[in-house]
Amino acid sequence: MKYQILLVGLLMLGISMKSIAQDNTEYKKRVLDQTEIKVLSSYYSQDGDNLAVTGGRGTEELTDFAPTINVAIPLNDDDVLTIDASVSAYTSASSSNIDPFDGDGRADPFVESTGESQKDNWVALSANYSHSSDDRNTIWNANISFANEYDYTSIGFGGSYSRLFNEKNTEIQLRGNVFIDFLSPIYPIEFRDGFNINRFDFVGETNFAPNFTQFDNENRNTFNLGLNISQILSKSIQTVFISDFILQDGLLSTPHHRVMFADIEDSVAEDFTLGNDVEKLPDSRFKIALANRTSFYISENFILRSYYRFYTDDWGINSHTIEFELPIKLGLKYTLYPSYRFYTQTSADYFNAFNQALSTDEYYTSDYDLSEYDAHQYGLGFKYYDPLTKFRVGSFGLKSINIEFNQYSRTSQNFDAFFTSIGLSFSALK
Repeated sequence: MKYQILLVGLLMLGISMKSIAQDNTEYKKRVLDQTEIKVLSSYYSQDGDNLAVTGGRGTEELTDFAPTINVAIPLNDDDVLTIDASVSAYTSASSSNIDPFDGDGRADPFVESTGESQKDNWVALSANYSHSSDDRNTIWNANISFANEYDYTSIGFGGSYSRLFNEKNTEIQLRGNVFIDFLSPIYPIEFRDGFNINRFDFVGETNFAPNFTQFDNENRNTFNLGLNISQILSKSIQTVFISDFILQDGLLSTPHHRVMFADIEDSVAEDFTLGNDVEKLPDSRFKIALANRTSFYISENFILRSYYRFYTDDWGINSHTIEFELPIKLGLKYTLYPSYRFYTQTSADYFNAFNQALSTDEYYTSDYDLSEYDAHQYGLGFKYYDPLTKFRVGSFGLKSINIEFNQYSRTSQNFDAFFTSIGLSFSALK
């Protein structure tokens, strides 16, 4: 009888232990508890006087509206699938003045053409799969992406491996990505078959395109390898060191960027100076970026975030970026975060201002993004956070609202930009 009671007791203990194990498995901390949806909408506006499409002189007016949706779906305790979809609708002097004669007015580099080429759309779609180990110390990521615009299609893929140790106080992440771009070059109107300069009021050199030939290579590849090292230094300081090594090859010139030569007389149709050639740049570029991002916990209401990056490439550009952000908590649900960013860079070896390049040069560009300049950006953001998701939309609760305003200017050029964004984050209700 005692043996029967002991046998029953062991059996019950086994069942109990199995139940506990099952319960532990069932309630294992999930990487992501519920499906989350983030909706972001941004508006961007800029203006300046150094448009690359018109040879480094002309209006840079542009407006862009870009909605984005991000959906993170927990597949199980350890795996998360994230999908991003973006659309960008813009009007731009950069595209409109590829053909400055297709509008109603007189062609002028400082006036945006009113033709159909002034507007276009950009679409992008990406997916990321993430897997975390049971102890949450190892994370694998794999991603694919697709983007399309009027003159290119891009396919990307890559992944990352992260390892946490030292009681999760240290994290090392290795990243790699490849982007393959298929270009459909759009050349300025004067370099296309059928262009007749005699249709316009014309002065200057009749042989206005002595150097122009179409590009043979219409593809571009980008290879990115990165390493991040994160460390919690103390209860109040956390830092991460970031390094990126990028190699590009293929068509790195922008075919609709004009260049005017100093040693050839200008050809002017109406009020528009025609190009002597399009931008020509080397077919390879190697970039290195080294950065540090550190957060300092000052008090329960203040955190200082700092960022520094050094960049260099084999085109002759060296740059420095310094950024500060100061989140200020206003109660339990509200945060205000002012920010400031300073950027400075040297000029690329191949940059020339309007009418400064020579026809004997091997490479040349009048894109002021490759010139020497300093830039300042001032920002102000506001965040509302509700962990209880009291406000609901259908079966989703609102977790947070982010609103940002930024003002950007280049001190060495007459270039200014303003952009604002609003982001909403929702979580599926249980």
